[in-house]
Amino acid sequence: MNHQKYWNPVLETMPREKLKQLQFKKFKRILTWAYTHSIFHKALYDTAGLTPDDIHSFDDIKRVPKVEKSMMRDIQKKDPYPYGDALCVPLEEVSAFRQTSGTTGQPVYQPDTWQDWDWWAECWSFILWSQGYRARDRVFLPFGYNIFVAFWAAHYGAEKLGCEVVPGGVLDTQARILKIQELTATAMMATPTYILNMADVAKNKMGIDPRELSISKITCAGEPGAGIPSTKKRMEDAWGARVYDHSGATEIGAWSYECEDQPHGMHVNEAMFLVEIEDLDTGEIIEEPGRRGKMVITALDRMAQPCVRFDSKDVIEWDANPCTCGRTFRLIKGGVLGRSDDITKVKGVLLSPAAIEEVVRSIDGLGDEFEIVVDKQGDVDRIKLKVELLPEVTRSSLENVLVDQLRLKTNLRYQIEYYDYGSLPRYEVKAKRFKDLRKKH
Repeated sequence: MNHQKYWNPVLETMPREKLKQLQFKKFKRILTWAYTHSIFHKALYDTAGLTPDDIHSFDDIKRVPKVEKSMMRDIQKKDPYPYGDALCVPLEEVSAFRQTSGTTGQPVYQPDTWQDWDWWAECWSFILWSQGYRARDRVFLPFGYNIFVAFWAAHYGAEKLGCEVVPGGVLDTQARILKIQELTATAMMATPTYILNMADVAKNKMGIDPRELSISKITCAGEPGAGIPSTKKRMEDAWGARVYDHSGATEIGAWSYECEDQPHGMHVNEAMFLVEIEDLDTGEIIEEPGRRGKMVITALDRMAQPCVRFDSKDVIEWDANPCTCGRTFRLIKGGVLGRSDDITKVKGVLLSPAAIEEVVRSIDGLGDEFEIVVDKQGDVDRIKLKVELLPEVTRSSLENVLVDQLRLKTNLRYQIEYYDYGSLPRYEVKAKRFKDLRKKH
């Protein structure tokens, strides 16, 4: 099997028409399951005057009400405690608890049955196999095993492939680097922020060149960085390894992946998820490539707490071209482009923090860390960008390039503050580099 190109050749190369038929059949099944087993979902659909019998075609799916994270927060901490009315199985069938990170508000609790957890591992098997993971790999996981899903399911997916998994949970960064060196680990998974942080610690605190370690491939998740060309290049240059992007979420599952062909985008695992793209202004479902919108997603096989037409807030767009790898699963161009929550107007211009990251990480002489602060000076928006200068680099040597690139890529003018290398905060999990202080006012 190690020579096989696809983890599941039948599903990954299924003709588009058959794949859509499979998705519709699965959508009807999970919708019916939620309607008949979840008090929350039944009330939501009854209020809309809709039952599963009203869904006859793909075009009808957009009639099904969306679910937002705030709704899930409202129903939890009630019986059956702590999940509330969305739980679709008896409490004794729940075998795994995770919760969202809480970066956008109160955490949401996520129950999974053993069947659901096996589904998580299968989703990750698609991802890892497509990125070249095989039974010969020794995979190091440098994340704190905690109540957040993070790379928990990746651990089980890697084991399912036959990989040897090394859990680096309680080790600090230096100990993790030494363990990678000691065991000659061949692959690892972490957020882009932490991958860059590890490389910095190895090189500047330990005198170890990450490129001389044995890591040949890295899977990133949790942030858009691996889909941003300049950030991907920094990671690949630092480690001498190929870096792959992936996106998933606690309440959704592991829904997308970049394959070995690295098409500057990610496949949607359409055998297990139905992804719709909704226009940010009109709510229209976007089918054609080249138009950005927010993702509405359904996990087609997750049973304990169903994810049916979940408003993820992730901004994506369809790619016009199929991937050269031969998979029929559609690509989202450039991966996840940001969150609709973070895309905001500054001085009348739509701004995405990912566009600023692309500029900062593309300029030699600037460190990996940066911070964006938007506030008001009187009635006028002001945007401040904090960056670090690498040792022996002068502000004058790159200031004009930074200003010009920011203006070109974002059409905005910035108040730029320069800091000594190592001055800005470092993060091990998800970074918090964007602060919009106007909302507090």
